[in-house]
Amino acid sequence: MRDKIVVITGANSGIGKAASLKFASEGYRVVMACRNLEISKTVQQEIMHRTNNPNVDLMELDVASFDSIRDFCSAFKAAYPRLDILIHNAAYLNHGEKEYKLSPEHIEISFATNAFGPFLMTRLLADHLAKSQDPRILHACTTNIKHFFDPKRKIDFDNLRGEYRESRRHNVYKMYGDSKMALLMLNFKLAEELKSQGIKVNALQINRVKLSKETIRKMRSIWKVLAWAQNLTNPLPSGMADNYFHICTSDEYKEVTGQLINHKREIVQLASSEKGIHQLKNIFGSGTYPNYATDAYNIEKIWGMSIALTEG
Repeated sequence: MRDKIVVITGANSGIGKAASLKFASEGYRVVMACRNLEISKTVQQEIMHRTNNPNVDLMELDVASFDSIRDFCSAFKAAYPRLDILIHNAAYLNHGEKEYKLSPEHIEISFATNAFGPFLMTRLLADHLAKSQDPRILHACTTNIKHFFDPKRKIDFDNLRGEYRESRRHNVYKMYGDSKMALLMLNFKLAEELKSQGIKVNALQINRVKLSKETIRKMRSIWKVLAWAQNLTNPLPSGMADNYFHICTSDEYKEVTGQLINHKREIVQLASSEKGIHQLKNIFGSGTYPNYATDAYNIEKIWGMSIALTEG
């Protein structure tokens, strides 16, 4: 697999690091796309040492910055003949954060990192992906999208550039869930757009994994206690990294595109009903996703914003 090239964003910690280790151990050429090069260089050396694979490269990328994405894509295309697998793993969720923050392009930081950044990166690398015999894209989604089984939940499209940052209460967890719902809608739309080029586009619904001590320290007291308790039974990131690898390399998913896949490697279905007992089954189960994700207005809204913001 030395000729197979995979790009993994946010590859220096958590599931991203575990995925880099997995692909490198299987002989892939891994490109770690990371914001903090100082930390990442140590991780890069660790992965090469543990896997005995020298083909682990490191490139600078801040997914929240469109300029950084453009620089990364230009440098990548100049250095590599094609791209076989693109894994959008990097995400922004700063636990306990109360301040509304903007990206360098003045976009709410969660949406810039979790939705619009991956959208731009995919569009810029699509021609290089099309050169692969089996090109695949994977978006890291989340169970937080289940909040949209609440009929009152919606994305605040009118406040993604800080329009109401002074008058509306900011909730970093809502922004995270909303931005991941936006990513799922973009996943569905991109699958349609890239189908003619043979590029498969899917999303993985990330279930709970063990959190780092650094992440837990950022939480409020009550959530810290809950997080420590859950960590006793939460699986290691390596299990989810195995899912990354299977979805992006196996024959089972070779012709699958435009889907959301859960941690059991099952294709998640659109909920047939979101009322009464069905709502509880949807929330506590892992087999359905909210109808909000396939609403034509919502998809066209986030798609139009993505194009306007990244091309503007």
